[in-house]
Amino acid sequence: MKNNQFLFLLVLTYFALGFVNIHFAILGLVCMMLPFILLFRNRKKTWCQGYCPRASLLSTTGKLTSKFSLKTPAFFIKGKMKWIMIIYFGISLIFITMSTIRVGLGFSPALEYLRFLIVIPLPFEMPQLIIFERLPAWLTHLSYRFYSMMLTTTFIGVILSLVYKPRTWCTICPISTISSEYIKYTRDL
Repeated sequence: MKNNQFLFLLVLTYFALGFVNIHFAILGLVCMMLPFILLFRNRKKTWCQGYCPRASLLSTTGKLTSKFSLKTPAFFIKGKMKWIMIIYFGISLIFITMSTIRVGLGFSPALEYLRFLIVIPLPFEMPQLIIFERLPAWLTHLSYRFYSMMLTTTFIGVILSLVYKPRTWCTICPISTISSEYIKYTRDL
């Protein structure tokens, strides 16, 4: 299946739901698990090639500047950048996990604001149109952290799509890199 051109609406819906209630950010876990379920089942990058909503968004935004876009740098495609992103992603997930555990154990208060690159606080509050009472503080913390990570990587992807080729993010996407390595590993067995 070719990448459906309207899947980008899922990305926009995801970010809009964060304004309804931040706890909807947990839905982003589907976009982290589903690619690997499809990978293990099909032994190919089914998610990347046809179902990734972010790829659809980047293809759409990249069309705005495609006549003026620069060639994707070689260090993105065959260089170290994809491994830098894997390290960033791994460190982010460790920060998210450890800080959520600390909140769950009562050692830290939940951080109820967004951060860019997991460390830079954004100077605005997320309006919450619906409030869910009695949810654990760790879930709120996890939701803000996860939304922050999704926001950061989507922002970086959109900037790359406007400057370079539309799906430049896909060359350094951690999901794509892990999938490629898995396919190479299983082919070599």
